[in-house]
Parts: sequence; structure tokens; C-alpha cells
Amino acid sequence: MSSIKAPRGVRDILPGESWKWEHVFSVTRKVAGDFGYREVHLPVFEHTELFSRGVGETTDVVEKEMYTFEDRSGRSLTLRPELSASMVRSYLENRMDKQHQPAKLWSAGPMFRYERPQKGRYRQFWQIDFEAIGSQDPLLDVESIELSLELFRRLGLSNLEVLVNSVGCPACRPVHRKALQDFLKPRLEELCESCRGRFDRNPLRILDCKNPTCQALTEDAPSTISCLCDECAAHFDAVRKGLAMIGASFEVDNRLVRGLDYYTKTAYEVLSGELGAQNAVCGGGRYDNLAESIGGPHTPGMGFAAGVERIVLTMEEQGCSFGEPPRCDIFVVHADDSSLDAAVSALYDIRRAGMAGDMDYTGRTLRARFKTAGASGAAFACVLGPEEIASGKVTLKDLRSGEQQAVGRAELVGFLKTVL
Repeated sequence: MSSIKAPRGVRDILPGESWKWEHVFSVTRKVAGDFGYREVHLPVFEHTELFSRGVGETTDVVEKEMYTFEDRSGRSLTLRPELSASMVRSYLENRMDKQHQPAKLWSAGPMFRYERPQKGRYRQFWQIDFEAIGSQDPLLDVESIELSLELFRRLGLSNLEVLVNSVGCPACRPVHRKALQDFLKPRLEELCESCRGRFDRNPLRILDCKNPTCQALTEDAPSTISCLCDECAAHFDAVRKGLAMIGASFEVDNRLVRGLDYYTKTAYEVLSGELGAQNAVCGGGRYDNLAESIGGPHTPGMGFAAGVERIVLTMEEQGCSFGEPPRCDIFVVHADDSSLDAAVSALYDIRRAGMAGDMDYTGRTLRARFKTAGASGAAFACVLGPEEIASGKVTLKDLRSGEQQAVGRAELVGFLKTVL
């Protein structure tokens, strides 16, 4: 066994699990197409300022969790901790504003955050990300939420519920900021150390604190909704009416602020599971000022991200189907060394015909090769020995029933297609 192991907080996705991931990606790709979203592949690392300016310098992500390094030319680069900033950067750089708006994009891949590893949360984790950039229509918010709900419906998740809030905009957020600080000031010393540090820099994030004491102290804090300007209030009303129109189960959550600074107006999460024990399976919202924060023109956008590890874990907990795991259709067994060339030829004919075939490459005994065929999960073993080669036939053994029959070598592929 190697003395070198994977770093703490990362893990290997082995064949026993990776096929489940492929099922999630396959369903995601179909849902994306049905809603008019097109896939893009984005760099794993970006210039650090994209995230410090876009995500927010006072967020935990930027302050504590980013993997940042200098390249050989002294440029500061960061492994991406999320995808929205990268997606907007790509939209601006590639002049997608010249195309039909909004640009509907999706992507999937690994993200990197230095967090305390725990079940379902790793330092390298995979996300599915959907973004619609170039429109401020509240119906786009509704569509984004409906897309996430439809994705989880098709994956088989149960009891889906939306938590939704409005975090306002630069025009009305200062009003809430002052009201919140006025409320918190007499309680400041009772807050946790992190929240005391957020009081001046980013008091809204105090509402997102998971410390039970902080949650109790802020239970009656002023809500963002109570401080919305007319435009944000109208937008939020339109979102709620749209969700009711499509029959989405939703609840307004005044504490829902999300962890990144770029959110404006709509913020939401989707929960799944038994009442009282629901998991958040995705989160997202509107980010109308993200493009400006990274040096671009005002470009509204709306999107969400979902962690693949969390999705798979929740599906397993709920007993959802991942479809059939991949398996071998036909295992080719050669009786002796003189039959090896014929076995290899038959195997490649099977594969070229679009069927999954395999054989033993360890040089073990015939008995061991049959044992490997049985363990492979294959439906049939295709046996080739001197007698079969001389007669121009193969022995086809049904590994489930044990029945055997002789099939002409020339007819093998056609016959297998009729029985598989």
C-alpha cells in the first residue's frame, strides 16, 4: 500500500459510486436542454480578484476558505470556490450580451474551499450550476426555481419545498443595515466572535450564523422585506405570484440571506426530505450587480448551484433510483492459449457492435476465468476452445440459468443482440 494518501478533505469517487453521479449528470443535462440552457466548461482557477471583488471581501469564502497561490510569474490565482463569478466573467469576456438574452448557461465541476470536512462536505466538492444572465424579469427568477424543482423531481427527491426571501438592492439595503445594527447594538457583546466582527463590515451575515445563541438573539431582528424599496417589493411580489401560479410549495424565510455578497433581490433554497429533517439540496438567487463588481457593465442575472455529493447522499437516504449500474454484457472465455486469438477477435466484434464485453487478462486457469465471468455480472459467457474453433461455433452459456447452446461464430453478434 502506498504511503501517500489523498489530502484531508478530498476523496476518490470510485466505480461503485461514480455511476450514480453519471445518472445525476444525465438527468441534469436533459432538464437543462428542456429549459433552454446550454453547457459551458470553465477554468478551474481564475485571477484572485474575480472572487475577492465578485463574491465579497468580507465573506467567509474569501476571508477563510479560498485556495490561493502565486504562479511562476507572480500572479495571484485562486482555485474556484464557486461558479457564478466565473460564469459572469465568461459572459462578459466572450461578449454573450450580443447574443439572444438572457444567456442561459449551465456547468458542472469541482470547487475548492478550505472547510472542516464532514459528511457530505469536502474541500474539493462538485457542483451543478445554472445561470441566466442578461434579464431582470422576475419570471426568470420563477423559471430558475422551477428548473431546480424539476431537476429534483426527476431525480426522485421527495417533499420539495422552497424557502424564499428578498435581500433588497443597493438602494434599500442601507436602510435595513442601519435598522439591523440599531437592533443588534445592545446585544453585541452576547454575539459570537465571528458575528461581532461582522457587525460593522457585513451585519446581514449575522442572520446566517448557525450559532444557537446568535440565532436566538436575532430572532426578532428587522427583516429585509420590511425595508425593501418599491422596485424590490414589486419584484418580490411578482416572484411569489409566479411561484403560486406554477404550484410550487414555498415559504418566506426572513433569515435567508445566503453567504455571498453578490445576491440582490431574490434569494432561495430548495429543501427535500421528511418534515423536520429536510436537507437543503440547492441554493441560489439574483445577482444584478455582480458584473459591475468585477468591472463590467450593469448586467442582471439569476441562478443556483447544487452540490453533487449532497444530491447523491440525499437520494440514497430517500431510496431514490439511480437506474441500472453499468455491467458487462458478455464475458469471453478462452479455453487455452491456442484459443486466445479467436477469443480476442470475438471480443472486439462484440464491442464494435455496441455491446459491453470483457475477458480475463490475468493468465489464470480456465476455472478461474469462469469464476471471473460469473463475478463480472455478465449475462452470458462466450466460450471458445479448440472444438469451437474447429466447428466454426462458440458455446454461449447463460450465466443466470446455466444453460448452454452452440452458436455459429458468424452469427454470434446478431444472436446476442436478440437475447440481450
